[in-house]
Amino acid sequence: MPRPEQMELDAHRAQLEADVRRLVEKYLTISEWDVPEIDEGLAIRLIIAAVRQALDHLETALPGSPQE
Repeated sequence: MPRPEQMELDAHRAQLEADVRRLVEKYLTISEWDVPEIDEGLAIRLIIAAVRQALDHLETALPGSPQE
């Protein structure tokens, strides 16, 4: 039987993905303001990498997480 935390996350998974998409689009838009001739594909990949890095930092900051 799944834990209540997993069940709650599963219920909101689609919304979480939509929120992350909007976050990437937000930073892409900001990048396009600064660099109009931007390589959109590269910019999206760089933004996703930065989001992953931010998530890694958040995860390692959790109590009980192994420190790097």
